[in-house]
Formats: sequence, structure tokens, C-alpha cells
Amino acid sequence: MATKIRLKRMGAKKAPFYRVVVTDARNPRDGRFIEEIGYYDPCKDPIVVKIDEEKASQWLATGAEPSETVKSLFKKVGIKKA
Repeated sequence: MATKIRLKRMGAKKAPFYRVVVTDARNPRDGRFIEEIGYYDPCKDPIVVKIDEEKASQWLATGAEPSETVKSLFKKVGIKKA
């Protein structure tokens, strides 16, 4: 099973926030997921990024591939790929 770490869109129209989730690569963007490891809120004045570094590192070590956006969020938070 190919796993990906990507964003799941939540929130109202014109006011999105995102959950960082681990999911099977074949599932749709807002579909089923395996585990939620954080969230990202670009609408707040200082942008809020909260990611559980331990869980993220664990998933990266097991072979989960982050999306481009999640890679940049990991870089902001300071998570390095295993």
C-alpha cells in the first residue's frame, strides 16, 4: 500500500483550513484517511501550522511520501525526511 502525507480540506467556503493526514495514495483528497497528524490554517493572521513531529517522522521512516505542500510545511516546522 502506497501511503501519502497530504492535506485534507475542511472549513467553510472561502475560509478553508487543512488537516495533515496520512492516507492511501488511491483515496480522494477529502476521503478516508489512516491517521491525522496535524493541521494548517492559512486564514489566521500569523499562519498556524501544528504537526506532531513524532508521528510525522514515524510515517516518513515507514515510507510515506509527503506532497509538495506538506514538504514545505515540514520544512517550516523543522521536520527532516528520514
